[in-house]
Amino acid sequence: MNKSKPKTKPVVGLSIGDLNGVGPEIIIKALSDNRILKLITPVVYGSTKVLSYYRKSMNLEPFNHNPVNNSFDLHFKKINVVNCWSEAIELKPGEATPESGTCAFKALEKATADLKEGKIHALITAPINKKNIQSDDFNFPGHTEYITEKFEAKDSLMILASDRLKVGVVTGHMSLKEVPNALTKEKIINKASILLESMKKDFGAAKPRIAVLGLNPHAGEDGILGNEEQEVISPAIAELKKKGHLIFGPYPADGFFGTAQYEKFDATLAMYHDQGLVPFKTLSFEEGVNFTAGLSHVRTSPDHGTAYNIAGKNQANESSIRSAIFMAVDILNHRNELNPVSTN
Repeated sequence: MNKSKPKTKPVVGLSIGDLNGVGPEIIIKALSDNRILKLITPVVYGSTKVLSYYRKSMNLEPFNHNPVNNSFDLHFKKINVVNCWSEAIELKPGEATPESGTCAFKALEKATADLKEGKIHALITAPINKKNIQSDDFNFPGHTEYITEKFEAKDSLMILASDRLKVGVVTGHMSLKEVPNALTKEKIINKASILLESMKKDFGAAKPRIAVLGLNPHAGEDGILGNEEQEVISPAIAELKKKGHLIFGPYPADGFFGTAQYEKFDATLAMYHDQGLVPFKTLSFEEGVNFTAGLSHVRTSPDHGTAYNIAGKNQANESSIRSAIFMAVDILNHRNELNPVSTN
């Protein structure tokens, strides 16, 4: 990495995601904001041709970019681009094609390798299509599981975060019918422990207060509507309390969010994907960020998908990926890996 880089300006990678989704558009829009270039040195993993195609289709002004070669010579006042494939790719905005999935993986693979080698300080991943990216090399439900394995972490936690609330999920990308059997006391303790540590290390909460949701309607209603709260969730909470953690619950999910109880806590631990993500996206969709806690490196992403229905139409909102960049820098600062960087 270029030794002349200012110590307070982190190098942040952005993987381009599905080429036919909104990933290229939101990256271009976010990086067209000069404030971002003052905050970070961006490295886009994808293709200069793809970026050029979408820039022209959106009638945006040309932006200065620097093709990055094998020596990884970065220009710290331009948008750096790593070309991750050489073959010509036909772009079909709004369509899920095998080629767009293959390219999305190539960009992710290269970006992850560079993050692991320390060439970049953090990684923001644009949305992928979880079906067309599948291959012998990518056999994962999503980004979170792939990156967790690549960094050889024992476990990780998907956290959806905004200034308004933070929600982690015990079970992530799995079918709803699998959730009850996947929930164990040990699993809840492990996920809650990652959340507690992340709130301290990544978000600066000295003594975080954590709320835990129940699984069943009305948190089981004392066993009438299900016994997971009594047999699994409450014992996990009790064990964590014995260790001195400020952790409370289990709370019925509907009333917890409906009465804004989440405002009394630093973070909330949900039992399954939609239980946590539906209220989160209702309250924080445009500024929400997906953060993978429990890793040695920083990875964030926007909290939305490929949005094929608006891809290529210049309708995509870049607020979430901009928030993902700001949050990655904030987390780096909290971890003391770099000198403080202002995101104001």
